[in-house]
Amino acid sequence: MAEWIDDSITLKGKEIPLRVGYLQQAKLNFYPENPRIFSVVSSWDHEPTQEEIFRTLSGKEHVKQLIQSIKANGGLTDPIFVQDGTWLVLEGNSRLAAYRALAQKEGLKWGMIKCKLLPKDLENENIFALLGEYHIVGKKDWQPYEQAGYLYRRVKLYKADPREIHQDIGLSVRTINLLIEVYDFMVGNKDNNPSRWSFYYEYIKSRKLKKCREQHPEMDEIIVKKIKSREIPRAVDVRDDLPKIAVIGSRVLKDFLCGKKNFEDSVSTAKANGADDGCYRKLNKFRQWLADKETKEEIATASRTVKKKIGYELSRIKAAIKSLEKNVSNDQ
Repeated sequence: MAEWIDDSITLKGKEIPLRVGYLQQAKLNFYPENPRIFSVVSSWDHEPTQEEIFRTLSGKEHVKQLIQSIKANGGLTDPIFVQDGTWLVLEGNSRLAAYRALAQKEGLKWGMIKCKLLPKDLENENIFALLGEYHIVGKKDWQPYEQAGYLYRRVKLYKADPREIHQDIGLSVRTINLLIEVYDFMVGNKDNNPSRWSFYYEYIKSRKLKKCREQHPEMDEIIVKKIKSREIPRAVDVRDDLPKIAVIGSRVLKDFLCGKKNFEDSVSTAKANGADDGCYRKLNKFRQWLADKETKEEIATASRTVKKKIGYELSRIKAAIKSLEKNVSNDQ
């Protein structure tokens, strides 16, 4: 086997020394904090053993594909990253699982694995920078749920500043905060199923739903139940149809939230009442703004000059309404 070669990697603007060589794969440890592993084992009610992590990973489709690729190439084209002393595989856990699966049949051939050995005292911020460089900036093979989990732990547990993460991986601060908010919502509602990520992403990012959620605090719990039960069957339904119920409001929304009508029936009713019509929605939104208490207070406290201008606009709006009413009454 070849001797170890000195090398380095740039993380957060610093050159981190490392060595490239081969280690016995049997002595290496999976890294439970790696978002790909964490997304798999976070629902477990106990700390997973190394053997449990291996069995879980080796059954994943992407690891099965890796096994065939590694076997065809005769080894790794991209070495795994290992922390000296702890022997944690910081990056490359799926490749380690593939090697172990191969070693079960040919232990001698697959006993040694190519590694980049990082210092024992490598700081957490550099570990996160390494993972972000590989899986968010680079090959981007993590699922959105796993990417969000990486950001969530980096900010919530290790107190990183989103602006600093923006500098590291290029995602906008707004996107970083949104991903963390969605992941935090899933954690708070005890749903760690990656397949439901897109449902919650559409739910949290919707501006139309945000106001409705603020007015109806019980809505979050209700929507989570409807997503888990598959009453809301697709993420696109959360994006396109749930806002229709929220926008139409009134009895439709109330019946939906209290369970008198299911999601499908509520969407149909909302559409029948004009939620699908752009003209209606604009008028409805304008009417709600006019009737809002804050609007009245703002007008009441305006200067005399501004009130005069508002009075003029209201007179023109009144005239326009009369004209529109004629168009509506002609079709009735």
